[in-house]
Amino acid sequence: MSSATFVNEEVGPAARRSHSACPPVMPRFLRLPHTLRGWLLVGTGGVAVAAALAGAFVYFVLFPSKAPPPLSLTTSSPGASSTRTQSSSSAQIPGTWTIASGSVAGYRVREQLAFLQAPDDAVGRTSSIRGSAVLSGSGSSLMVTSASFTVDVSSLSSDQSMRDQRIHSIGLESDQYPTATFRLTSALPLPTGAANQVVHVSAVGTLTIHGTSKTETIPLTARVSWSQIEVVGSVTFPWSDFGMQAPSVGGFVSVTSTATMEFDVHLRHS
Repeated sequence: MSSATFVNEEVGPAARRSHSACPPVMPRFLRLPHTLRGWLLVGTGGVAVAAALAGAFVYFVLFPSKAPPPLSLTTSSPGASSTRTQSSSSAQIPGTWTIASGSVAGYRVREQLAFLQAPDDAVGRTSSIRGSAVLSGSGSSLMVTSASFTVDVSSLSSDQSMRDQRIHSIGLESDQYPTATFRLTSALPLPTGAANQVVHVSAVGTLTIHGTSKTETIPLTARVSWSQIEVVGSVTFPWSDFGMQAPSVGGFVSVTSTATMEFDVHLRHS
């Protein structure tokens, strides 16, 4: 018998028996902790994940958002039903107009749970607005020559107190950046015969949110009368445009990549 045959018969079976007796090696990612500290870490991580999931469940299922519709002009205007003539109404319009009761501004974003989109928008609003606009002209030719408005975003309120608390430190970070402002930078001509009419124009100005300023063109719908001016508008932008990160809570509750600022401003003659 050759030496090669001897090795195959004597050594080979022994090696096979030794190999079969060894327990299978557990993959690293499946190995269980061998110490109390390891088990505590696993338990703590599990509790954190469970808490985040529970919070998301409460946030979306037990207390779902009930978003109001987008802002729009009110159904009636005090000036529209007035017996004043078109010319006399126009004569009353030039001058300084300041923020009046009924004004509101805020945000609208679409929330999502993990990879599932929420069925509604998250909407936060405030009536804490100050500012004014100056109109000039005569007859049927009117123009907004200047305008500046400031919104106290730290007072934004939605239908979820949990959400309201979060935006003080994430997203808008309203504790650090408590106001948002808009300042008109180009005179805004109003269409001929705008008095007592609904008009559509676009305002160009500097919008400042989260401490970051950008030039924005905002489409507006307005109703102009001798006693009141109402202006409604909105602008949608990526969070990153204003140096913000889209809010996320534990990686389970987040929002889409864009946000909308909307407003319904009422002005009275000073």
